[in-house]
Amino acid sequence: MKKGNIKLATSLFSYAYEWNSGEYTLEDLIRKTRELNLGTGLEIIGFQSLRNFPYISDEQVREVKGLLDKYEFEFVALDANIDVGLQRNKPMDIDQTVEYIKPQITAAQKLGFPILRCQTTAPAEVYKKLVPFAEKANVVMGIELHTPYSVDHPSVIKMREMFEEVDSQYLGFVPDMGTCMHAIPDALLTSFKEAGVTDEMIDVTKEIWLKDIPTPQKFQELGPKVASMGATPPQIGRLNMAFSMNGRQPVEKWAEIIPWTVHLHGKFYGFDEKGDEKSIDYEKIFKTFIDGGYNGYIASEYEGSAFTDEFSAFDQVEKQHKLFHKILKKING
Repeated sequence: MKKGNIKLATSLFSYAYEWNSGEYTLEDLIRKTRELNLGTGLEIIGFQSLRNFPYISDEQVREVKGLLDKYEFEFVALDANIDVGLQRNKPMDIDQTVEYIKPQITAAQKLGFPILRCQTTAPAEVYKKLVPFAEKANVVMGIELHTPYSVDHPSVIKMREMFEEVDSQYLGFVPDMGTCMHAIPDALLTSFKEAGVTDEMIDVTKEIWLKDIPTPQKFQELGPKVASMGATPPQIGRLNMAFSMNGRQPVEKWAEIIPWTVHLHGKFYGFDEKGDEKSIDYEKIFKTFIDGGYNGYIASEYEGSAFTDEFSAFDQVEKQHKLFHKILKKING
């Protein structure tokens, strides 16, 4: 098999804290990303970055296209949200979800993004129905595999079966590297302590996290144990994030879906003094996808700002790109 090639991009999701502060415009974020040389591609979050999304104006289209052209970025992916729970009384049905996604596909088409990052909150039947619409728009629907959706999760198995049945180049996966972690990140552990969680409760959480059981079972086991130690319901909810955000799928399992992979999310939380991401083995990840023939982008996706405002997201993404360049140099000789 011919080896693949990984290119570097940045997702504007990484700058969620900076964006929400109101101190930066969309152009500020894109300009800063170019100044720091954080890849050749850019991923934009529709509902985060664009007012009135997905019903964007011609002026917004001109603005986004102009900014990516001005700062010399390749259009990589536009991120959709599949909010099936918008109505409190009942979730959207198949047809409602199809109609909810269509305008987001159209937005990607207007803006010039070849991939619309979608979510597993919509079942396989939805994406099967959307294939003709996506083909007409020339937009690939890349379904993100985010914890707890590992490659062998029942919902993902159904998606893979549908992919084989439909056999369309407008269907693909976007593996998120938070699905294959080997440790709970320090940023999350620190946030536990700031919420008043004890070291003993954290130790129990780590023990359960290491078990090869489904995520719902981990929730069920954790609750009573830490409650007996004095954990409050909000603290238990906080601890559950260790299971919902940090998957333990072996890196090698990604090989099963590489032929369908259209984009990668380089999730990360922080770095040690050597510049390594201690909770995610990126060297093994890069080797797996390159050996598997993947050709495309990996977009830096900093998640640490969800737990701490101690660090600048710009600095953190820059550190990840330095790590990525180091890994690629080693793999490519």
